[in-house]
Amino acid sequence: MPIKAAVVQKPPVMLDRAATLGRVVDAIAEAAAAGAALVVFPESYLPGYPAWVWRLEPGRDMPLLSELHARLRTNAVNLAAGDLDPAREAAWKHRVTVVLGLHELDSEFSGTTLYNTVVVIGPDGAILNKHRKLMPTNPERMVWGRGDARGLKVVETPVGRIGCLICWENYMPLARYALYAQNMDILVAPTWDCGDEWIATMKHIAKEGGCWVIGVGTALQGKDLPESFPERNKVAEDEDWLCDGDAVIVRPFGKIAAGPLRRERGILYGEIEREAAPRSRRTLDVAGHYSRPDVFKLEVNRAPMPPVEFRDG
Repeated sequence: MPIKAAVVQKPPVMLDRAATLGRVVDAIAEAAAAGAALVVFPESYLPGYPAWVWRLEPGRDMPLLSELHARLRTNAVNLAAGDLDPAREAAWKHRVTVVLGLHELDSEFSGTTLYNTVVVIGPDGAILNKHRKLMPTNPERMVWGRGDARGLKVVETPVGRIGCLICWENYMPLARYALYAQNMDILVAPTWDCGDEWIATMKHIAKEGGCWVIGVGTALQGKDLPESFPERNKVAEDEDWLCDGDAVIVRPFGKIAAGPLRRERGILYGEIEREAAPRSRRTLDVAGHYSRPDVFKLEVNRAPMPPVEFRDG
């Protein structure tokens, strides 16, 4: 039985967690009203991807970079404090599965470090998985710490078994393989990347993994930055496109089912049939009959990597 997927590439309210959560809740309601059972948002959508790291200079623009990071930290998501509750309640209210990218504050240890995180929220509002980006790319390392692999999992949902890789993690063959080996139906790829090369990657993964692939970036222009954004014209002029979006849904074995939605602020809809994924792996199952464990072996360490362990008493 096909299900409808909704891929949201509307701009967030940059650096404003509360306002962006409002947009998340509204988008979930809009998608559910259109019949969607799965709603997907871009990379670090809450409260917005730090596009300034690609446009400002670390030396010359250090005061501005410091101010932006401070605001980002203040508006990041503390999961332990319930900052994500409005999105979880919306998923429960509308009985939909939600995949949402966010800036996660490390409230357990330092209280300061941020992680690029994607969460899968079930239709009961429960967080089914939390995956932190394993390797931030180039200047992203000025913003995020490196995640461990405890969230490198595929989880069961009413719409299928979902795994997530964030942006350029999708270029990490071993990370992909770790998910393929968990009977994945749908790979969700929240991203800031876009363009023909990125779409080609989405198609390649769909063929390689025999799974549905959903890719989505944030369609964002300079004029989408709020007036409260510090020195916004240093980051982009009003008509500059910071990201084209390029929301896309790809069928198992590589045919595009919907999209790409390029330079449009909106929601892309498409139908996903869960059974199409295992059916497509009849001739190529890279983690099954097409694997060679006698030749190749992959070990994945999913143990938590805390910076300190306390022993009291």
